[in-house]
Amino acid sequence: QVRLVESGGGLVQTGDSLRLSCAASGRSFSRSVMGWFRQAPGKEREFVGNINWEYDTAYGDSVRGRFTITRDGAKNAVYLQMNSLKPEDTAVYYCVAHGAMYVNPYRLGDRYDYWGKGTLVNVSS
Repeated sequence: QVRLVESGGGLVQTGDSLRLSCAASGRSFSRSVMGWFRQAPGKEREFVGNINWEYDTAYGDSVRGRFTITRDGAKNAVYLQMNSLKPEDTAVYYCVAHGAMYVNPYRLGDRYDYWGKGTLVNVSS
């Protein structure tokens, strides 16, 4: 059974940094895209960013320059480093992974095969 488990969420203040982790189990994603989406209360799901098998990254417009995605192939894990956090970053953050090798769905959330249960990030003003 494939599982994606996020950790690292919490309550922080404006301007703080936070690092989310996502541990995958059940299969290797070393040749697949992994990434992050988020959803704030009352808003649509938003693409945060992803990282492919060559460690190339892509980011959503609202986080580019502040957030960084990395991965550890040996640990089958992906990370989201969030700097200069703003209240509008408050959301549940979901780890995602695509099931096929060498396919990048970019910001098309419906094309990711695996989703974690999410971790809440709350940024106070």
